[in-house]
Amino acid sequence: MTDTYNRRNTTVNGESRIQYIPQEDVRYPERLRCLPGMPKGLYVLGKLPDDSRPSVAIVGARSSSAYGDEISRFFAGALSRAGVQIISGMAWGIDGKAHEGTLENGGDTYAVLGSGVDVCYPAGHRYLYEKIPKTGGVLSEQPPGMPPKPGHFPARNRIISGLSDLVLVVEARERSGSLITADLALEQGKDVFAVPGRIGDELSRGCLNLLKQGAGLADRPETILECLGIRPETREEEANEKKILLAKDENIVYSLIRLQPVNLEELMKSTGYPVRKMMTVLTGLQLKGCIREVQKNYYVRTNSRIIDGKVFSNSGVACKGEDHKKISGK
Repeated sequence: MTDTYNRRNTTVNGESRIQYIPQEDVRYPERLRCLPGMPKGLYVLGKLPDDSRPSVAIVGARSSSAYGDEISRFFAGALSRAGVQIISGMAWGIDGKAHEGTLENGGDTYAVLGSGVDVCYPAGHRYLYEKIPKTGGVLSEQPPGMPPKPGHFPARNRIISGLSDLVLVVEARERSGSLITADLALEQGKDVFAVPGRIGDELSRGCLNLLKQGAGLADRPETILECLGIRPETREEEANEKKILLAKDENIVYSLIRLQPVNLEELMKSTGYPVRKMMTVLTGLQLKGCIREVQKNYYVRTNSRIIDGKVFSNSGVACKGEDHKKISGK
């Protein structure tokens, strides 16, 4: 565990920002108190999850795909906008993207570490480590100064599942650590959902196995919200005309896609984007309903239109940088 950033500055005006919440404290999470084998206390930077609000753990592969990254952010953002607290482990890949998606949408997220709360692991997630406690919390059963050790991570997974009402697995290999979290959730009586992936993809095997074993199919965020008893609010104007702001990279790629299929290589050649960046952009456009994949790595436009970087669900197209005009009935 060499990729570690030690967060030594955990004091303000000479006082530690780290709180220790023992099990007998009224602030100790009720979700953990009622389960066997939970820590006798938690160290916290920021705050603990609110017992009165729903919470979902989003976990998955560290070496995730661009598709998995986008899906994790998408689900985390949608759930947090509905008032759901997002729990994860701040690891590379799916965990980190879940935290990012929550923060980008103004939600509160909680990172359970396999080290002391004054130790940021991995080092590259320092920005998440700094931002999460401002609205949520960083927590651990390990004392301050404790470095990350392999045995700490399976143990911390029981806290991740314990703090959650439901566990969502986005991507997982056949023997992924996130499957430990799913197993623990089932033992704790929690619901487990999995995002389906391509048959044959290594990163899909864990999720497909979970689905075969009876896990819920996470086809859209509304499915998770329904399981939590949350009815998503829909505005009449949003039902008729959906507006989503496109990022610059998405707008560029969208302008190259027509009603005739265009393949991944052509898009990469036209934009100069590397494959990972291109897959992230394409996944984002698919999630926003702008394009669809008609066969592997071939994409076409959907029945959407773009005006000033916004997606409209009605028919017709007008995109920045193009000469296309809005199609209307006039």
